[in-house]
This record gives sequence, structure tokens and C-alpha cells, in this order.
Amino acid sequence: MPYRRLPNTDLARLHALQHAVQRAQGADFTEQVLNYKVLSEAQRFLVQFENAVMQSKDNYNSKVSANKQYRHIVQNARMYISHFIQVLNLSVIRGEIKKEHKSLYGLDPQNHTVPELATEENILEWGKKIIDGEQKRVAAGGFPIYNPAINKVKVHYDIFCEHQVSHQFREQNTTRVRGDLNALRSEADAIILNIWNLVEAYYKDELPYARLQKCKLYGLIYYYRKGEKKLSAEGDRELQRIRDMQPTIQWSSEE
Repeated sequence: MPYRRLPNTDLARLHALQHAVQRAQGADFTEQVLNYKVLSEAQRFLVQFENAVMQSKDNYNSKVSANKQYRHIVQNARMYISHFIQVLNLSVIRGEIKKEHKSLYGLDPQNHTVPELATEENILEWGKKIIDGEQKRVAAGGFPIYNPAINKVKVHYDIFCEHQVSHQFREQNTTRVRGDLNALRSEADAIILNIWNLVEAYYKDELPYARLQKCKLYGLIYYYRKGEKKLSAEGDRELQRIRDMQPTIQWSSEE
């Protein structure tokens, strides 16, 4: 007899539950494989699980689309901040801005390299520092830097800050949806396992191939081992012929 294996994807779990519910609903009174309690539980859970899987899929698609836009926003903010600092350093090197004024931006007057901007935290930190620093220097009588002007930098920095909050919210929501679905997967596996056990027990006296086919109608999935002979209707007929040829054995009550 081939072995069965529980579904390992959400789609397969849905198919298993749908097969079992649809088959049980369509069965007549002479074939009550699943009792009312088991069927009601499966129906209720199927609706809940379908909604959770759909929500997870929608959340994923929304996240993929939003993340693509967000990466572009992060790249723009990083580029403008980096470009502004490079122009500031060149102005200091040319003597157009006093090197001491770099401290207004939180920059080392002796170091003309661009600080680390690899992470979002770096962008938040240095974006605020150069915006505040440029405002302080200009307020003290200095000439503003152009190409890029600080207002242009600030526009992209503000857009980044706004979308970063939304991005964090999406990440939190994704974690919540994933956690909810993970919990439902465990419940789905338990329900499917119980249904499969009941179905196999109900058809335990059937011939092997007939039993396999009837169980499959309830969503059970079977796999043959390597080299294992496949069951067939012909095999059932041969087995039945052998059984019919054997004499009926009567067991004593003492045995």
C-alpha cells in the first residue's frame, strides 16, 4: 500500500480541505464518512483559512510593489545627501567655505570623505545633520550651496522619512499576517490528519485499489515508494478471486 503525506503548501492544504468538504457534503446518508461535528469544523475552518491565505497573498503583492518604489526613494535620498556633502567638501578645499564650518554639519573639518550612508539609519542621521548645518551656516551669513540646493535635498529627505514610517508599518503588518497564517497551518494540518484517519478507517475493509480510489475522493494524497508495485483494479479482482477460493474459517470462542 502506498504511503500518504500531509500537504506542505498552503495551496495543497486548501485543496485537501476543499476535497474533503465537497465530498462529504455530496455523500448520501448511506456513506457518512465524516460526522456532523467533523464536517462543521472543517467547513468553518476552510473559510477562515481561505481568507487568511488570500490576505497573505494580497499583502505580499502589495509589499513587493511598495518595496520597489521604496528602494527608489531610499536611493534618491542617499544620492542627494552624498552629493551635497561632496560639494561641501569641494567648497572647503577651494577655500569658498571655512573648514571650521563643517562642524556645523557634524563633519570632521580635517576629513573630506563622505560618511557611511549604507543603512537607512545613516541616511536619517546625516540627512538631518546636513539640513540643520546648512541652515545654521546660511543664517550666520554664509552663501548657500547650490547643485544641489539644501531645499532639494530636504524634499527627498522628507519623502524618505515619510515612506520609511509606512515601510516599517508594512513590515510589522507582514510579520503579523505571517504569524497568523503560521498558526492556522498547524490547525489545518491537525484537521486534515483527523479527516484522513477517519476516511481510511471507514474504508479499511475495501480491497486495496478500491480503498485507494475512495480515499482519494476525500483529498488523500498517496505516494508509491521506489520500486513499489502500483495498485490496480486487476489486482483487486485477482485478490478477490483468491479470497473466494479460500474456505470460510470459523474461530472458536476460546480463541
